[in-house]
Amino acid sequence: MRFWRRTGALKQLESIKWYLWHGNVFKALRQIDHLETDLEGEVITDASSEKLRVTLQEFQTYIDNNQQWIPNYGELWRAGETISTAFVESAVDQVLSKRFVKKQQLSWSRRGVHLLLQVRTRVLNEEFRDKFDEWYPGLGGNSEECARAA
Repeated sequence: MRFWRRTGALKQLESIKWYLWHGNVFKALRQIDHLETDLEGEVITDASSEKLRVTLQEFQTYIDNNQQWIPNYGELWRAGETISTAFVESAVDQVLSKRFVKKQQLSWSRRGVHLLLQVRTRVLNEEFRDKFDEWYPGLGGNSEECARAA
């Protein structure tokens, strides 16, 4: 009987993952509610069961608070879009770890790193020129003027 309940819970977790992958936060949250209800009926016999319950509640709160930023990865994948930020996170980690190491001649503050990442993100998204022109109208000039000046 207990094995059946565990496999049922695993199926529910897979279902939650599928709903989140496809951007259906409403159904994912509903499925989490169902799983919590199923767990309430269980007699807690060890610390891991209570830990699962607490983790599930924290997960539900996280999903609920961040639902507007959860993309539909299935749709992005079918459109050929990149669905992983691992390469970006790796690059950021390398830059930050190099700068935050002690005994470097030049080190950055957390605020400085944050501002640098904001600029770098806009450059990579090809939004920096427009934002710069918005912040400093007339200062940047057009491309031809910049090329002649150089």
